[in-house]
Amino acid sequence: MEIVIIIGALLVSFLVFTWLIKVARATFRTAILVAIILLVLQLVFGIGPGTLWEQIQNWISGLGSAGTPQ
Repeated sequence: MEIVIIIGALLVSFLVFTWLIKVARATFRTAILVAIILLVLQLVFGIGPGTLWEQIQNWISGLGSAGTPQ
């Protein structure tokens, strides 16, 4: 009975570990993609991360007030 528990624990550990590796890989890939986009915007258009962040905040605040009548 003890060997079944050990095999089950190893199987669950393996599945969790492989899932964690997939999540880490996807996170790393996304971070690299964002860094490349920011670098291109900075070098080609002169748009810095601060300017981009301000525009994103303006869009988000506009979404919150879109449903209210003026």
